[in-house]
Amino acid sequence: MASFSVHCLRASWIVLLLGFPAAWVAGSQAGGTDSRTEGQPPFMSKAAKVPPQASDDAPSPDKTGGFDGKRAFALVAKQVEFGPRPSGTPALARLQDFLQSELKSYGCPVETDSFTADTPIGRLPMKNILVKIPGEKPGIILLGTHYDTKLEHNFVGADDGGSSTALMLELARLLCPQRGRYAVWIAFFDGEEAMRQWSDTDSRYGSRELAAKLAMSGDIKKIRAFLLADIVGGGTARFPRESSSTPALVNLFWNTADRLGYPSLFPDEAFSAEDDHDSFLKRGVPAVDVIGDFTKNGYWHTAQDDLGKISPRTLAIVGHVFVESLKQLQSQ
Repeated sequence: MASFSVHCLRASWIVLLLGFPAAWVAGSQAGGTDSRTEGQPPFMSKAAKVPPQASDDAPSPDKTGGFDGKRAFALVAKQVEFGPRPSGTPALARLQDFLQSELKSYGCPVETDSFTADTPIGRLPMKNILVKIPGEKPGIILLGTHYDTKLEHNFVGADDGGSSTALMLELARLLCPQRGRYAVWIAFFDGEEAMRQWSDTDSRYGSRELAAKLAMSGDIKKIRAFLLADIVGGGTARFPRESSSTPALVNLFWNTADRLGYPSLFPDEAFSAEDDHDSFLKRGVPAVDVIGDFTKNGYWHTAQDDLGKISPRTLAIVGHVFVESLKQLQSQ
């Protein structure tokens, strides 16, 4: 996820890994197998056996617009099974296969865009995954998440990468059978995390790639709103208003959260984060970053960002606000 004021990397770990990108690439292209997942059904094979904490039960889907927080939790667990998932690694290639299989099982129209990114540790293969749900009229509502994890020792990114990816999968399951006034596109970005030090050139590889290609095709002018999710599953999460986001979209989302009865999770406070929404804001697309305050969660970009930090209840609540905000955007 996203930059704040300090972008810490463990220098010794980075030095250790600098010689390995070529091996990662070879493993990814070979589509290596994983004994933990080989031969299992495409959805929640082992993840379904990981129960949410009994003390943190999510609201039932009939109270959250159909969004299933426990199912989203299981999708986080599934991602964590793959282990650390930095861009260009065999583990991320296996996750890519899972994401595509899962989305197709929902009946979603899935497109992929494979590209190569020049990074400080070499050229890495990356892949954006895009769902395009048709609408009745011209115009696109874009949703997004990154699915890669930070290049950090033992970092499985349950919250940072895993939670927002699970949220977008669950939204895809709900939205793909529907047809709204406007098309809904859901982007799963590779390469959000920096390979060394966060900067405009070392970060947000996938969202920069998609924004550039949509600008070339002219489709970027059709995007009415971009709603980005990042770090949305923590049991102690709070979601201040992200200050660089488009004010009208911030107001729509946070007012929706207040109307639904979630003001304690979505306080009327502000903080700033650099994230994948920047790639679209720079091209004139209205965008909002729905991101937990990672500066206060105590585990951001550490090995402690594990499944135990994830709350089915938080996932359900954030998913509910996304569902209802989308309804409002479809009616405008």
